[in-house]
Amino acid sequence: MDLGLTDRVYVLTGASQGLGYATAEALVADGARVVLAARDAAAVTAAAHRLGGPAHAVGVTADLSDPELPERLTATARDAFGRLDGALVSVGGPPPGSAATVTDEQWRASFETIFLGTVRMARTVAAALPDGGAIGLVLSTSARAPLAGLGISNGLRPGLAGVAKDMADEYGPQGVRVVGLLPGRILTNRNAQLFAATGDPEQARAMAEAEIPLRRLGEPTEFGRVAAFVLSPAAGYLTGITLPVDGGALRGLG
Repeated sequence: MDLGLTDRVYVLTGASQGLGYATAEALVADGARVVLAARDAAAVTAAAHRLGGPAHAVGVTADLSDPELPERLTATARDAFGRLDGALVSVGGPPPGSAATVTDEQWRASFETIFLGTVRMARTVAAALPDGGAIGLVLSTSARAPLAGLGISNGLRPGLAGVAKDMADEYGPQGVRVVGLLPGRILTNRNAQLFAATGDPEQARAMAEAEIPLRRLGEPTEFGRVAAFVLSPAAGYLTGITLPVDGGALRGLG
């Protein structure tokens, strides 16, 4: 199936590894060009190189909490490739801990990056997109069901799902789509760290897999292909939804 991605241009945050990089890889494989943003300069440069270098991918060292980042990424896409067709907004997970035990400072820092940084990025890019543009927000299954020991995620992700729906209404009339993506247990460094924090990572992984109908963790490439489809013209009538990529782990029908 032709996704219609040839020569389209996307910016992706948190894209030097994990779900952001997997999505960039899927986009480039189908003919798109990408601007990657991440905090680690060496990692984002290496990621852009693996994707084919300046003809296909450009790396930018950046932090999502920087108010100037959205404009900088938008300008970089246009300077490097002459256009902008969409974005994937991904950010690392907040520190673990229940909602009652994490500190005020942890709440504030996470809000600035995960919540406000995502909102700022999405609204800036959406306002700059042409008819047919698309934005994907990488959230979490915690947007629908709380996850034990991840109080900040449980607090912020549902709010961002609401933001995605609100922005889908706002920008829909100009032909711009906004979709929330809900990754479940995917084989990323983040999940490896969460398993390790239990003190028995093998048991923690086995318990997680037992709760997933497919009885395994997902691969980043499996998420990346779904995200690339959502951002592509082939998904032109999808907007305002939250789409789980979780092997069936969520039990609700909505």
